[in-house]
Parts: sequence; C-alpha cells; structure tokens
Amino acid sequence: MPISNRFLSLCVFLFMLQFNTTEKYLLEDDFALLRPLEEKDFVHLLPFALQEPNTWQYSIQQAIGEEGLKNYIANTLEARKKGLEYPFIVYDKTQRTYAGSTRFYNISNWHQNLSLGYTWYGAKHRGTGLNKHCKFLLLSFAFEHCKAMRVEFHADFENKHSIRAMKSIGCVEEGVLRQSMKKPDGQWRDTIVLSILQSEWLERVKTLIAGQL
Repeated sequence: MPISNRFLSLCVFLFMLQFNTTEKYLLEDDFALLRPLEEKDFVHLLPFALQEPNTWQYSIQQAIGEEGLKNYIANTLEARKKGLEYPFIVYDKTQRTYAGSTRFYNISNWHQNLSLGYTWYGAKHRGTGLNKHCKFLLLSFAFEHCKAMRVEFHADFENKHSIRAMKSIGCVEEGVLRQSMKKPDGQWRDTIVLSILQSEWLERVKTLIAGQL
C-alpha cells in the first residue's frame, strides 16, 4: 500500500527543527526573563553601548555608541524576518533591570540545528549566575521545545573566559577554524567551535547545568 503524502508530510515535520521565528517566545525562571528583542529596546541597552565599550572586545558585531547599537539591533531584527536569527533581550530579575542580549542564529529547520551566541551582559551582571540561568532556559527550549539535534557555539579563540564558560556547561570542543573571519579592526580571527548534541543534553548536560544554578 503506498504511503500517503499526508503521512510523509507528517514524518518530515516530526523530524524538523520546530522553530518559528515569527512567534513570540518568552523564557523565564525566578532569576531571568528572556523575551524577543525589539527596536524599542534601544533605550534599555543604550547605557551599555555608551559606557561599556569593552563588552564587545571579542565580538564581530559590535554595539558601541548610539549608531553602533542602532545598527546592531537593526541587523539582527532583519535577520529574524528572514528566519535566520532570533534575538532576545535579557532581564535580570534579581537586580530588576535589563542586563544584555543573546540570540539563536544559523537556524536550520531541515537539519534540526542552530547556533547560540552573540551573548553579552553589562559588567554588573557578569559572574552573578545570570548567564547559567539563561543558558539553561535557552538550551531547554532548543532541545525540548524545538527538538534540536545539535546546538553549536562559536568564540574568538583568544576569548579564554568565554571558552571556559562554555566548557563549564558541558560544551564539547570540535576544532578551530583558522582565519575564519575579519574582526572590526581588520585583523583575522581564529574561531573555536563547540557543540552540545540532543543526546548529550538528555544524558548529562541538563543535569550538569541544573546542578550549577
């Protein structure tokens, strides 16, 4: 008996990443709230852009100054419209103030994978545990709601602090892409690639991060 087109369509859907970039996703626990970044959030992030330029020392996309922040927000919102990225603004419930931003990018529904990054926080929010809460929320969403098979992470190979942080939550180092892209100053950047697979999330990473919260 031939398999119906409807059944085939259902099978394809079940084995695709279930991420709709037009939806409004809210992720939160008692410490953090992540909601979709909007153009009006410029006012919440401007103090960081004006007062803490070193925040983007290792970032390819920098949000320094008013124009830099406007371009930063505009670029990621345009990428969201194209279904490529999904940016969040982060609210720190403990300090009762906006703390920074993060996003999913390289979203591939067909291959059931995406990348997590472009994460930054204002100075007073670093080292407080906020990042661990955000990562737990984001990874739970990616693997359990969206059914991702793989979440990938990238960092400047010189950004040792960020690399340690990613490994501390269970990311597996895969390799280094040499001279993979140019930095804003024109210098070449070597990019380290790490990842977490769905099986690793279920077997050990979820428990590992939960124990650190």
